Amino acid sequence: FKCVSKQWSSLISCRYFCDRVFTLTRQRQPRLYMSLVDDDDGQRELLSISSTSPDNTSFVVDQDLSIPGMGGLFLNGARGLMCFSRRKKACIYNPSTKQILTLPRVKPDIRAEQGQRKHHNRYYIGHDPVNDQYKILCTIVIASDLLRSLKSEHWVFVLEAGGSWKKVVPHENYRHPHAPFTLGRSISSGSVIRYMAWRDNYNCEVVCFDVRSEEITTILVPRTFGLYVSIPVTQMKADIIEYGGKIAIFEHSHLKDGGVPEIWVFEKEWSRNKILVVQPCQRHLVHDVELLFKGTTQDGRVILAPLKLSCRFYILFYDLQSNDLRKVEIQGIPEFWFDKECCYIDLRSMDESESESVIYLET
Repeated sequence: FKCVSKQWSSLISCRYFCDRVFTLTRQRQPRLYMSLVDDDDGQRELLSISSTSPDNTSFVVDQDLSIPGMGGLFLNGARGLMCFSRRKKACIYNPSTKQILTLPRVKPDIRAEQGQRKHHNRYYIGHDPVNDQYKILCTIVIASDLLRSLKSEHWVFVLEAGGSWKKVVPHENYRHPHAPFTLGRSISSGSVIRYMAWRDNYNCEVVCFDVRSEEITTILVPRTFGLYVSIPVTQMKADIIEYGGKIAIFEHSHLKDGGVPEIWVFEKEWSRNKILVVQPCQRHLVHDVELLFKGTTQDGRVILAPLKLSCRFYILFYDLQSNDLRKVEIQGIPEFWFDKECCYIDLRSMDESESESVIYLET
């Protein structure tokens, strides 16, 4: 239809038209997106997963909406769009229009010297509601072992026609580099992107990027949390969440051994807000199982997933308010993924409130 005339193309591409159309045809049920990447051969797939039961206890892969060759690392999203990393570039995916946009590669100013290596570029998407703009933040890190000689810089891309990468000039009060958590998540709420990062081997912080002003601030996490770089990434069981409208850290390092998860909330300072005790009838769901934090649903439930993919793959929804765990089986994952030795798994939850506000990507 866009090829009929310039007038039709302009109408179909305008944001007002798209918002109206997708408000009427929005998804009516929660939907999960699973990104699978084979670390050995680079094979990848983005699976679209929806609920098949009224109580959302069973999800199934929608084969018609799943896309082989799609997906990537570090899946995150904001207001209807998803962002992930693929071959050092940022990819933006619109689930409602099925469009994908690959951004140009960032050309950093910092370079790796002898004994240093460049970490994976981390890309985060956020939305400025005042100017109605989407922006992509890129964090580039170079360091030697255990984050010695750490260097980092930040670049931002405005998602619009003719957009390009622009280096973020840090505020004079922010001069120290950082490295995002290897398996860390991010949250994008309001006009702020937040993620956890290492300042050095023993100190970590919450990094806050204001999408509108493009300023970076940090909140130091106390050492009493017991986080340090030399912990294997699969055992790093603390990450950032939003809890009661506030920044919080969800810690579940000893869950599989019968330990209790904790929630630390930041207002003017950090405080332990809640200690959760898994109900006796639900302990079998977490006992001796290596679980990874995979973000939260729109209503605040924590998503936990097993480290390894299996033929009876499932995830856990943890309601922090009611202290209730719910197991949800994922059916229909292509069988060849179960034989992978090194398979990266990532999840992103989206619901109809996010689907209403999608935009038509400029390509």
